[in-house]
Amino acid sequence: MPTSKIKRSYRKTRYILYKETLIDYKEQFWSFLGSFVGIGLIAFFQSRQFSHQDAVYLIGSFGASSVLVYGIIESPFSQPRNLIGGHLISAFIGVSINYLLPHTMYIAAPLAVSLSIVFMQITKTLHPPGGATALIAIIGTPRIKDLGYWYVLSPVLTGVLILFFTALIFNNMTSSRKYPAHSTYSKRYHKIIKRFKRNN
Repeated sequence: MPTSKIKRSYRKTRYILYKETLIDYKEQFWSFLGSFVGIGLIAFFQSRQFSHQDAVYLIGSFGASSVLVYGIIESPFSQPRNLIGGHLISAFIGVSINYLLPHTMYIAAPLAVSLSIVFMQITKTLHPPGGATALIAIIGTPRIKDLGYWYVLSPVLTGVLILFFTALIFNNMTSSRKYPAHSTYSKRYHKIIKRFKRNN
């Protein structure tokens, strides 16, 4: 690839990332409130079902999802299809791999994550925190592993639905925020790309 093309791609990527950081204090307030309530509800409900150690592992992947669904609500990765589908597919794959390879973590862990990525790509449900959800099924405590496929329904599905419904409420509290917002993101992204092409 020519050096000039690499430089243009670098500037384009940097500009897109820069645009994503232009968030005012109002956006920050709603991001904080939504994620606080969403994670708070999950922590409350799951603290009654799991030990503190299990809850920490679970909130790891949900914490990453919160960054997307409350902080970058226009991202394709943040949309409901990706949030729900990505976690469920990854959870199912993680549990399945754990059943097939229960004693070889060095194979099971990378296989679960890698298959989750591929199946999320195939189903157009790519959600980066899904990889952590698959990994939790492999490296989680015995209590999590004992859940088997129930892991997919609870805590994964229940937690994801809490995040989703909380996002629907707090991401639509003002006229400046809209969720789901995939089409809005796509339009804005293409405008940025066109502007870069004109300037380069």
